Amino acid sequence: MALGVDARAAAALLVDGALLLDLTPGAAFAAARAGRSLGGVRQVLLSHPHNGPAVEVPAGLPQPGRVTDGRELALLTGHRVRAVPMDAPGTGYAVTGPDGQRLLYLPPGAAPAGLEEAAGAYDMVVADVVGRPDALARLRLAGAVGPATDVIAVHLDHDVPPGRELTRRLAAAGARAVPDGTTLTVGVYEDVPDVPRRTLVLGGARSGKSVEAERRLEAFPDVLYVATGGTRNGDGEWAARVHAHRERRPGSWRTAETCDLVPLLKDDGAPLLVDCLSLWLTDAMDSVNAWDDDEWGGGGERALRARVEELTAAVRETRRTVVAVSNEVGSGIVPATPSGRRYRDELGRLNAAFATECEHVLLVVAGQALTLKG
Repeated sequence: MALGVDARAAAALLVDGALLLDLTPGAAFAAARAGRSLGGVRQVLLSHPHNGPAVEVPAGLPQPGRVTDGRELALLTGHRVRAVPMDAPGTGYAVTGPDGQRLLYLPPGAAPAGLEEAAGAYDMVVADVVGRPDALARLRLAGAVGPATDVIAVHLDHDVPPGRELTRRLAAAGARAVPDGTTLTVGVYEDVPDVPRRTLVLGGARSGKSVEAERRLEAFPDVLYVATGGTRNGDGEWAARVHAHRERRPGSWRTAETCDLVPLLKDDGAPLLVDCLSLWLTDAMDSVNAWDDDEWGGGGERALRARVEELTAAVRETRRTVVAVSNEVGSGIVPATPSGRRYRDELGRLNAAFATECEHVLLVVAGQALTLKG
């Protein structure tokens, strides 16, 4: 449960003292606590359906309403409000102020059903970043969210982890959360942490490392998921694992099944999610016959070192956003066979070399991500 400044009531947004988006219980008291008056509000708009008892309207406020999808409402204050269609029940509102600055407010659990690519980036977006990260991905794809857009996460209910974990997740999406009652100035630069360009996510079996890696890119469009494990025809358990991963990923992501990572890293393009380096190493060791002692001593070791150096150099020089997953195997039981020990040692070296080239390194234990670097 969130406490103190991490505890948040249902979202409502007061725009320039004149426009109230969503009328939540206790809005007048919340405004008073924040040192704001609702006396100047000329329009109240609701963003999501209200199926419960009638909304209690504080004295002096106009009756709340809703703008029809695609229609625009002009206020005497000079604000223009356009209703944006959603893919779930509710209405989003694009607000243009008298000075031309633009704000987009989205209801909980919803994403835009359609956006014009020529509309340009909003100065501020207030949305359900945790519940619908794909909404942010759609906005980025349409150019509605750009590098200078201030993205504010709202509709943060009891299912959202509080405190530093929430801050970490939002930073990965290029967003932030603010305490209730915060005054936001549209168009003013905020120091939001940059999304790391290269990230390594380590963890043991079933630790949640793949989920963590996918979460880091789910707010971005057109991600290329690089599966290094292949299909393994006839292996039902492996097929079930692959199916579970595919079902969990956003439908807009593409998949490439390959261990040839260097060309992908050298090309410009969409973010890469590589899952995983452990299987890449298995393929690389197979290619140099590293499991045979004579082959290993006769040149296999040198060949593998060259493959790893080529990969890490490509990571160092890449212009793409990269999130890679790998197994952390050095803390368990020492393998019983020479080949098992060789694989463990080489994976440890690969992880260390790859981590050196990354701005951000995480270790996932029991579903909890611990920051090792960045």
